[in-house]
Amino acid sequence: MVATEIRRELSRRFYVSSRTARAGALRLAYMAYAATLSRGVSLTATPAAVLSLKKRMEQLLEDDWQDAEAGFYPRALIDHLPWREYVSAAPRLLADLPRARSRILREDFNDLPAEAEPGRYPHYYARNFHYQTEGYLGHTSAALYDLQVELLFGGTADAMRRRLIPPVVRFARAQGYSRARPIRVLDVACGTGHLLSMLGAALPGEARLTGVDLSPHYIARARETLPRELDVSLVCDNAERLPFLDRHFDVVTNLFLLHEVPSDVRARVLAEMARVLRPGGLLVVADSIQLADAPELRQELLGFPDRFHEPYYVGYVKDNLAARVRTAGLQVLDERLGFLTKIVTAERPRD
Repeated sequence: MVATEIRRELSRRFYVSSRTARAGALRLAYMAYAATLSRGVSLTATPAAVLSLKKRMEQLLEDDWQDAEAGFYPRALIDHLPWREYVSAAPRLLADLPRARSRILREDFNDLPAEAEPGRYPHYYARNFHYQTEGYLGHTSAALYDLQVELLFGGTADAMRRRLIPPVVRFARAQGYSRARPIRVLDVACGTGHLLSMLGAALPGEARLTGVDLSPHYIARARETLPRELDVSLVCDNAERLPFLDRHFDVVTNLFLLHEVPSDVRARVLAEMARVLRPGGLLVVADSIQLADAPELRQELLGFPDRFHEPYYVGYVKDNLAARVRTAGLQVLDERLGFLTKIVTAERPRD
């Protein structure tokens, strides 16, 4: 028994320390990448911010290890990054640097491929978020996105995504879902399918997964990369008017969408997620931390849009995500932070 506890403690310490070291290395790579793109905007954080970020990252990694240990998701999810995918994408990312830098220097966030027909999309969407090539409307963007996000967050992006999984698994177990009675899960703004893949691993054979995203290119990327054994449907449509029946889903998830839309769209998207959720169903929504969550990071949060084209981010960080969820008619059950991510869990009241 003592030997088991010692091995467990050594495993925990190794995981946290090794992932912290990896995050440092990836952070250096990101700093070099960002410096190449920079318009001279300072990337230096205050000492208080550096200390806060270190503590928040260590807590994230600790929570990630504990949740895998508790069986909320397979240990395989925390043991590796998809290095093969990232190594194959890295040359394309480097080759794209001159175009991205030119776009940043010109402050040209409307540089989109004509064949993507940007006029078909809402005005807030048809732009180069982060000044990335093609915005969200191209196959190159879809292929590079996950590597870019992993660099930005120092290898912690998937750990932050996994913060959404434990409440879903707890709910599924409490409700008695099984292969004979699978849980119906909708991921709104599913992107390339990273969260869907992890949800499928955490709920093997117990979930009918649906992903919806406005980008046909990101949906195509998800179709290429999602495991074939998953029971998953992918739909290209607008989250402001979800193409699903009222009360259809048991769980709705949403990650890193709300900071990229205007305030009125934020309200409509949350209302739509509440509409398609059954009474007693679970919503788990996550996005950037907000100013009230981390006063010591105020400079860093407000400086983020200066380095990237994020026109709605400042409005988002001054907002209150939990209050928005309540306004959509849902009962907030829990609010917590995972490094730079805020997670709100809520329930649709029963009739």
